[in-house]
Amino acid sequence: MSDETATATGAGRSEPTFVIEPGPHVHSSETTSKIMWTVNAALAPAALWGVVVFGWPALAVLAGSIAGALGSEWATNRLLKSRTSLRDGSAFCTGLLLAMTLPPLLPAWAAFLGGIFAIVFAKAIFGGLGYNLFNPALVGRAFLMATFPLAMTSGWFSAAPWFGGVDAMTTATPLGALRERGIEAAMGVMGGPGSPTVNLLIGLRPGSIGEVSVLLLLAGGVFLLARRIISPTIPLAVVAGVVLTTGASGHLGLHLLSGGLWLGALFMATDYVTSPSTRNGQIVFGLLIGALTGVIRLYGGYPEGICYAILIANTMVPALNLWFRPRRPVFAGAPS
Repeated sequence: MSDETATATGAGRSEPTFVIEPGPHVHSSETTSKIMWTVNAALAPAALWGVVVFGWPALAVLAGSIAGALGSEWATNRLLKSRTSLRDGSAFCTGLLLAMTLPPLLPAWAAFLGGIFAIVFAKAIFGGLGYNLFNPALVGRAFLMATFPLAMTSGWFSAAPWFGGVDAMTTATPLGALRERGIEAAMGVMGGPGSPTVNLLIGLRPGSIGEVSVLLLLAGGVFLLARRIISPTIPLAVVAGVVLTTGASGHLGLHLLSGGLWLGALFMATDYVTSPSTRNGQIVFGLLIGALTGVIRLYGGYPEGICYAILIANTMVPALNLWFRPRRPVFAGAPS
């Protein structure tokens, strides 16, 4: 609603009149395209580092996933006769995020199928960007986990040979080794010239392509926080939930520095469409994700749980928005 000054008929007086216009009524210089490409830029260092660490197989997975997402976005735009949305960066972001959650030895064609599934069944089928109920990249990963479980759970290998002479051979992730053989085995799978903690921070360890470097993921998250693209509420709540559930396990440091915790907390749980809109709702949402992640890691069938934790929490978003919706102040004596 906007007010304009109009000249009243007859008396020549200027009186304000109101012009009713359709929303939105609040405008911002931040467009969807600008936000999406900013997120892609924040993810790029961690993704490129994954290519440096794991080599050409990781690059093939990245290319396959992004190509599948972009191709299916273009195809669904044509099929549904909707405007082309390739330039807004959302499909590219879905393909990039999906690839960053995948093991480097996954066949590129499987990553391509995952990108297609993520766009078609988690985004386009709901009406496109802004209408999806679940994070599309994680839906694509869940599809790949159900379809190619062996490749998704054994496609890991250690850092490339140019890092301190470490052999590029298949191995388990730190969380997988912790679950199967204990903390000594978990520390043993991390190569490189530094200590296990340093290797976890830098990213010289087996893992998904984009999750290995905690420092680069944190740098990307700080960049988004500085740009006010995301707020710290959900990531801090996710970490708090993990601490609450894994703190008594004796291996809290490993749970905080390995796996996809920071990739999920900073770049997936904070998705505008699939996260609550109120602060209290975001706190509960983040705590739920962190707690489920810890429970799945400690007691579930997989050593990692952030993917399913976020998807489960996505189902709670409508309820959280309802439970914590803003209350309109009612003043005493005011007419209803």
